[in-house]
Amino acid sequence: MKKIVLIEDDADLFALLKYNLEKEGFTMVGSQTGKGAIELCRRERPDLILLDVMLPDSDGLEICKGIRMHPELAPVPIIFLTARASETDRIVGLELGANDYIVKPFFIRELIARIKIQFRGKQMAAHILKAGNLELDRTGCRVRLGSETLSLTATEFRLLEYLMSRPGVVFSREQLLDAVWGHDRAVTDRTVDVYILRLRQKIEADPANPLLIRSVRGFGYSFNENVAQENAERRAIAAS
Repeated sequence: MKKIVLIEDDADLFALLKYNLEKEGFTMVGSQTGKGAIELCRRERPDLILLDVMLPDSDGLEICKGIRMHPELAPVPIIFLTARASETDRIVGLELGANDYIVKPFFIRELIARIKIQFRGKQMAAHILKAGNLELDRTGCRVRLGSETLSLTATEFRLLEYLMSRPGVVFSREQLLDAVWGHDRAVTDRTVDVYILRLRQKIEADPANPLLIRSVRGFGYSFNENVAQENAERRAIAAS
């Protein structure tokens, strides 16, 4: 049974959504204020978050940014519910990390359909992660680049798996240390840079100009799942 966290200040809409989502078979918990929303999500570990943009005490966009920066919550789908209908508002919401953007008023059946789309193909975590010709087998703990099986250390494998399973999410060095090395560690932020360099040397066609593991200036690293498309664009530019 999928769990949904709803952050919505309109009491009538909150009750209506709770009734219909539970009728549909979902477990629903939530809050009618934005205060403590990230802590609520961290505690409940939802499968999906419905988030109002305009809350009386918080900015839903800021909550979304906070969720995407949290290593445990970053992969959770977020659907914005909002009265802001302009193209700019939609683009900003999606660029901040929302998976969908639904403008009020909306049909309940449409919302439920969009929720189910987020769960489609995600009934269980994928055993195989792919990006271009890079393939990571979680079950067999193997990584292949084309036809070649790569030799990765256990830490390199965990770091690559963590990044590949959360494409597009930017992680700070501290977040990666907590997720891969754990809280009880005797390593520094520099350790992340060293391991990222090692991974790039093994998986990137051009480690000096990486496509897969990208640096985000002043923050950390992000995994790029659109590498196949960008490789094709580079080849096209080079051939022109």
